[in-house]
Amino acid sequence: MLDSFPAAAIAGAVLGYLAAIGVGGGSLLILWLTLVLEMPQGTARSVNLMFFLAAAGAVSIFRWKQGKLAFRKILPAIVTGCATAALFSWLSTRLDMENFRKLFGVLLLTTGLRELFYRPRELR
Repeated sequence: MLDSFPAAAIAGAVLGYLAAIGVGGGSLLILWLTLVLEMPQGTARSVNLMFFLAAAGAVSIFRWKQGKLAFRKILPAIVTGCATAALFSWLSTRLDMENFRKLFGVLLLTTGLRELFYRPRELR
């Protein structure tokens, strides 16, 4: 039931919405794929990357057309982000996957706790 086309379409719509408003959704997609659909984590990461590329490309085009995306200002972040992603993708093939899963879990928990308890600072 949960691996049916309607369930996948609903999950894709929710995650696409989150990507469109800048929240992301990749972590949630990985959780959906691994915990609900019981997909191996390596496959889930690959699916997540394909989802992210499509969503980020579409959202970036819309933001650029709205005049809210200045490529010159963000080019250093794009270049270093791509280089770092490539480096750690290569590195993850050489790490013990059990440790990699634990590190990812810690990252998710830390991010979730920060979002749960975050209070913006008041400007003075």
